[in-house]
Amino acid sequence: MQTLAMDPTRNRLMPRLLIGVAALLTLLIVVAPLVYIFARAFGEGWKVYAANLMHPATVHAIWLTSIVALIVVPINVAFGIAAAWAVARFRFPGRSILVTAIEIPFSISPIIAGICYLLLYGRQGILGPWMQANDLQVMFALPGIVLVTMFVTAPFVAREVLPLMQAQGSEQEQAALTLGASGWQMFARVTLPNIRWALLYGAVLCTARAVGEFGGVSVVSGNIRGQTNTLPLHVELLFNDLNATGAFAAASVLTLLALVALVIKAVLEGRRGA
Repeated sequence: MQTLAMDPTRNRLMPRLLIGVAALLTLLIVVAPLVYIFARAFGEGWKVYAANLMHPATVHAIWLTSIVALIVVPINVAFGIAAAWAVARFRFPGRSILVTAIEIPFSISPIIAGICYLLLYGRQGILGPWMQANDLQVMFALPGIVLVTMFVTAPFVAREVLPLMQAQGSEQEQAALTLGASGWQMFARVTLPNIRWALLYGAVLCTARAVGEFGGVSVVSGNIRGQTNTLPLHVELLFNDLNATGAFAAASVLTLLALVALVIKAVLEGRRGA
């Protein structure tokens, strides 16, 4: 039987070719747009860049986006822990339905979610007349933005924590209870340390998604300049006003937040691997 010898040159060529293609695509698809954003943002100098960022409408958009993230992320962290705990530690009717429900925001367009909230809480919606009679405003205000952002970002923490809790099992928690620990002591000293990196990882993803959400927020916010415009909506508004430099300046803030999230994500991935 004759054995065919492998060509070592060919073996080395294929990996290099694949690496080169991957690097080229990364440069074209990821790096080039990022460089272009900052080049346009600073194209007219630091003073113009700072003036665009300090414009009252831009400052309000940054403030509103931060407030939404500060409200949404802690709520979704609590929801993610509770949902993961229920699914991983208990068997109950409807458990599979709960797991499926957690994934629903990933399968529904954010714009569809925004329309659903509008048809539910809007003036002509199902609850609209009652809310108007009680002087409650959800749509075209902060509550509507928070609700649709919560919906869009709800799965991130649960998806990261649930597989880890299922893999770890409940033996350590049961041992803590046997030794006399209370439920809160068990959670604080056993459960939380075991899931901390997955929890932080999910929180970072949730924050990045909340800050960058556009579709659902555009439906429920009303796009009111200086009132209900989050930073992504404000970027679009500036482009529509033909203020490209201001739009790129605002976009640079979102880009910086995304880059920071990616760095934190990479660090947490390393921690989780360790």
